[in-house]
Amino acid sequence: MSAPVAQITFEDFMKVDVRVGQVLAADPFPEARKPAYRLAIDFGSTIGVKTSSAQITALYTRDELVGRKVAAVVNFPPRQIGPFKSEVLTLGFPDAEGQVVLVGVDREVEIGGRLF
Repeated sequence: MSAPVAQITFEDFMKVDVRVGQVLAADPFPEARKPAYRLAIDFGSTIGVKTSSAQITALYTRDELVGRKVAAVVNFPPRQIGPFKSEVLTLGFPDAEGQVVLVGVDREVEIGGRLF
């Protein structure tokens, strides 16, 4: 487990825009260095549909991802990953083997809702 990072202010935290979105598509990403999916995630009418490269193939199938709600940082600059532009960072925690377990919500929430 990694050590906590330096303290930040609440204002610093508010600069990170974490939203809930719904996965519309999860496609294979064979060009990625590590196994990954290319996700299309709907964040509602204000933000729209964004793309994300996610290294989650060990724990999630494409079928179980579509329709799932996930949390993502939506205000990082896009990253070019091979031929794919990843527009948001889909969030997760490592399990005991270091595989990514997605951050989700345990109640029904509207897509596009902001973490606070």
